[in-house]
Amino acid sequence: MNHLAHLYLAPGDPESRVGALLGDFSRGLELDQLPDRVLEGLRHHRAVDAFTDTHPQVLAAKGLFSPQRRRFAGVALDVLFDHYLIRHWSQFSATPIETFIEQAYADLSANRHLMPERMAVVTGRMIRDDWLSRYSDINTIGFVLDRIAERIRFSNRFTGAIDEIKRNDQQLEQYFLAFFPDLVAATRVKPDASSTLSLSPHL
Repeated sequence: MNHLAHLYLAPGDPESRVGALLGDFSRGLELDQLPDRVLEGLRHHRAVDAFTDTHPQVLAAKGLFSPQRRRFAGVALDVLFDHYLIRHWSQFSATPIETFIEQAYADLSANRHLMPERMAVVTGRMIRDDWLSRYSDINTIGFVLDRIAERIRFSNRFTGAIDEIKRNDQQLEQYFLAFFPDLVAATRVKPDASSTLSLSPHL
């Protein structure tokens, strides 16, 4: 899953939100040095990704991509699912999307001291350029995916993936709507063990 989904699914406290985005920046970190709630957010991130990668609806969605792009289908879906989450936000949250994003940015800004340097730089750009709101535009998704393709360190044919997404938009959206409620249900905290997720995450 991508930035917006991880922030939405994370426990609601600011430190956990930092941890929920830390999964993409955690290589080389001394995990035992992290504050407990940041570590909990990181566990949450990894559990969400593991659940997503093995869900039947996600696997079916990957199958809609052409052989030349299927290797990177998981990356494409991570970003695309943020778009679908915005498209169907009212189904999953009573908080207006604008309010949620504003609070998420405030939490990240106030806790930059908890982030490794690269994460602080990236989240700073996210806030400055309002990435989360821009995911509402399908063409922005295409731009983001093409930028990812440029950063891949070997020759690939991932550029232009948005064309396949647009051709299969309705089916991909239905896969998302079948998958995401399962993910939401799986991330609910057990009432008798506030630090234990039903996803059974492991570091």
